[in-house]
Amino acid sequence: MTVLKTSMRNFFAHKGRMALSAVAVMLSVAFVCGTLVFTDTMGTTFDKLFAATSSDVTVSAKGASDTGETTSGNGRPPVMPAAVLDTVRKADGVKSAEGTVFSTSVTVVDADKDNLSPSSGAPTIVGSWNGNDARTMKITSGTAPEGSGQIMIDADTADKHHLGLGDEVGVISAVGTHTAKISGIATFTVTNPGAAIFYLDTRTAQRTLVGESGVYTNVNVTATAGVTDAVLKKNVAAEIGTGYKVQTAKETADANQQDVEGFMNVMKYAMLGFAGIAFLVGIFLIINTFSMLVAQRTREIGLMRAIGSSRKQVNRSVLAEALLLGFFGSVLGVGAGVGIAIGLMKLMGMTGMNLSTDDLTVAWTTPVVGLVLGIVVTVLAAYLPARRAGKVSPMAALRDAGAPAGAKAGWIRGVLGTVLTVGGGFGLYVATTADTASEGSMWLGLGVVLSLIGFVVIGPLLAGGVVRVLGAVLLRAFGPVGRMAERNALRNPRRTGATGAALMIGLALVACLSVVGSSMVASATGQLDKTVGTDFIIQSDSGQVITPQAVKAVKSTKGLERVTEYKVLDADLTTPDGKTAKSETINAADPTYAQDLRTETVRGKLADAYRPDSMSVFEGFAEKHDVRIGSKVGVAFKDGTKASLTVRAITSDDAVIDKGAMYASITTVSKYVSADRMPLDVLVFATAKDGQQDAAYTSLKSALHDYPQYTVRDQTDYKQALKDQIGQLLNMIYGLLALAIIVAVLGVVNTLALSVVERTREIGLMRAIGLSRRQLRRMIRMESVVIALFGALLGLGLGMGWGATAQKLLALEGLNVLDIPWPTIIGVFIGSAFVGLFAALVPAFRAGRMNVLNAIATE
Repeated sequence: MTVLKTSMRNFFAHKGRMALSAVAVMLSVAFVCGTLVFTDTMGTTFDKLFAATSSDVTVSAKGASDTGETTSGNGRPPVMPAAVLDTVRKADGVKSAEGTVFSTSVTVVDADKDNLSPSSGAPTIVGSWNGNDARTMKITSGTAPEGSGQIMIDADTADKHHLGLGDEVGVISAVGTHTAKISGIATFTVTNPGAAIFYLDTRTAQRTLVGESGVYTNVNVTATAGVTDAVLKKNVAAEIGTGYKVQTAKETADANQQDVEGFMNVMKYAMLGFAGIAFLVGIFLIINTFSMLVAQRTREIGLMRAIGSSRKQVNRSVLAEALLLGFFGSVLGVGAGVGIAIGLMKLMGMTGMNLSTDDLTVAWTTPVVGLVLGIVVTVLAAYLPARRAGKVSPMAALRDAGAPAGAKAGWIRGVLGTVLTVGGGFGLYVATTADTASEGSMWLGLGVVLSLIGFVVIGPLLAGGVVRVLGAVLLRAFGPVGRMAERNALRNPRRTGATGAALMIGLALVACLSVVGSSMVASATGQLDKTVGTDFIIQSDSGQVITPQAVKAVKSTKGLERVTEYKVLDADLTTPDGKTAKSETINAADPTYAQDLRTETVRGKLADAYRPDSMSVFEGFAEKHDVRIGSKVGVAFKDGTKASLTVRAITSDDAVIDKGAMYASITTVSKYVSADRMPLDVLVFATAKDGQQDAAYTSLKSALHDYPQYTVRDQTDYKQALKDQIGQLLNMIYGLLALAIIVAVLGVVNTLALSVVERTREIGLMRAIGLSRRQLRRMIRMESVVIALFGALLGLGLGMGWGATAQKLLALEGLNVLDIPWPTIIGVFIGSAFVGLFAALVPAFRAGRMNVLNAIATE
């Protein structure tokens, strides 16, 4: 009880000093709990949606995906004859059945041809209005569609794009473009996670999405009272026979949930990973805080030991303070986590994914995880300072506080840090010499962990040299004030090292990812320059296939020398070794594709692969199956007949674009796949006549004006799109790393604040002998800047080493250009100085406000 009382007294006596550490714990716990609440809420939202939209039993065509999305190569959804509906109605236990048509392979535009698809990546769905949808949608304005000239839209999409009754929209599918006016607006009665929904009447939906009447994509079946879904499924399957997919409501919901589960898991574990980084940074803050508090209370602890307190009691007293800090910080973090989750939901709403707070899900495990994690991490971080406090002898009551650490501890730290750093460097070196990316990635991970820990351990030893160099470059110009700032940073290298290490971790990751991202862009653009021989690439960013009408428009464009079509087919390959490779991809293209993409071959010429009954394979496939030039490969096309093709070329595995592709000509494939089953183009390439590139670019855009689902890009556009995609990903990662950097800044603030308290008498004496308040504040700011730049130098240097090693692994995949983004690196380094200035504002202000006489009188 005495230990607890002492801990409580010390904790509340230094509550101001504990506050920033508590904020660090709170932020880290809040990010963990916020992630868990956010992802649980997303799961609840999708569970409710899928449960509400799934009929008791759903019948669909055999080729349909489990989630019902369009999967066929012709851009049209798999269908079944309308006669199936009558057959289903005859099955025992069927109360009602309704045929529907829908497709996700569509683009919907307004009258100005602006795309109405969600920007969040959620699907655009066009289907027939039916009773099953009426369970989750309520018509709040106008009427349901009747006739080909009417369409109904969901309220969220209407609000986002400012659409109302009577406005015209166009539905673009593989069949063509259908225009209609909005007859009604329907509002979801459950949360809509962001999909854009449009409804036509059944006959119009059949003609618009499939191109024929008398077919359905789904039959929604409702059971009579007392009949379970499983029994109904069995009865329906027995009635209609094989050739169809029959699913219960739970199976349909599970399939849909599994489809989004992968995305949610990636998001969840990525965010938890960044929360872990913030926790790691917070550990340094907590260690520093308790180390400084123990040092400042050395005399007090010595007196406690002198009057009979045992080492264990002192140790437990410090750990009890840590327990209180972890508890209060974690409780606040759990509450803040719910706020972060709501904030993330609002942020997702701005991108188009609507998540209602009505579905906010806080599982009992979330606060438990937050509390346990926050308390355990805080107590563990405080263990070393507590152990150090327990070793304070009664004689320490006669000495000044803050005695330096023993030489033995410094020697052990130096040896351990050197061993770990050298081990990390060795791991990184081995990673650069690996033969495969998978083998090298393991060594890279080991090297990153060991080098990071090594730099953290050896940081106090590096602080002396690095701070002296920074002082000589930056501080000497400020005269005595600059020299005092340098000496203050050097006074306790362990503290400076730990404070700099907290900032080092976040900046090392920033530098590493910047190098990797920049190298990926440079490598990919270099490959484009080297291998792509065409001027223009036409494709759909939403994954739609290219219709024959659009291809015809491209081919009729003036100023083009050649146009190349490019299709993708699935096939089973039987190789000379007698093995069958299932579901391999055959890339069918016009022979001119050999000019459009200058793919390197290890044997043969790629142009020969486009000869009749010929193909190419990639190097790895050839080695695995003993395929050589002239080998015969049996090809069983998924939607066609069997063929025997001769291998004329073997492409290099070092390619980046179309890596691992197998080529054949469209003419060859069309002999074995009928015209009605031949997939549409996924890409079209166009090359302008010499000197007519600019005119052809303009003409192509004009020719495809009526096809807004497709984008025309020249090589400059394509490079920029690639750069933008990687840039967006990096910006998102930097945003998540910002939490760790914020915690690191709190660490600098806390270190300076406690340092000011520790040097109260010294500051009073300096003020007494003539140091002005302005000079004092400048000294503390300079000390902070030096500490921040010390952490930045270590972090950026370490991160660039990690990034360069990672690029060596990317080179095994063909991305062989190392590009150091110096503007980013220099910008981060300069930004670190401003971080140091910002962190010193409050401590410098408090130091400047000290009463000189009271400060001198402080013991």
